[in-house]
Amino acid sequence: MGRIVVTEFVSLDGVMEAPGGGEDFRHGGWTFEIDRGENGDRFKLDELFEAEAQLLGRVTYEGFASAWPTMTDEVGFSEKMNAMPKYVVSSTLKEADWNNSTILSGDLTEEVTKLKQDVAGSAQLVRGLVAHDLLGTGKCLFGKAGDKKPLRLVGSKTVGAGVEILTYEPA
Repeated sequence: MGRIVVTEFVSLDGVMEAPGGGEDFRHGGWTFEIDRGENGDRFKLDELFEAEAQLLGRVTYEGFASAWPTMTDEVGFSEKMNAMPKYVVSSTLKEADWNNSTILSGDLTEEVTKLKQDVAGSAQLVRGLVAHDLLGTGKCLFGKAGDKKPLRLVGSKTVGAGVEILTYEPA
């Protein structure tokens, strides 16, 4: 199976909710209040271009699908987001109209194991991946899980106004 890359915007106190805004949450869009600088923007661009697909939960998918089809930029970020395959893990979503989107409604473990691409994920989806031992497990920001899975820090850098980018892999 290809590599699964999980990217989450998480504040130091563990808030993951509505980082990009658009949702009706008190602190929606909180990541836009933090300048990640040119290096942070480059990191996000490189991360996207290295991925072959997106693995998304329903809520994230619906937010992305309502925003990305109308976005444009000079560096090709929106073009890549709209063109790349998107896999949506959902038991309730009936249609996925955003370009190149496929709904995965079966068993999480079986569906994700079938994927052969590098993918980026979503908060609730990550909890399921952890619960089914498709990522590391243990008490973490992503919810209750089982046995611990040691991780090794393979990279860290500070960008913008104190944004920390930490990259881990299984130890």
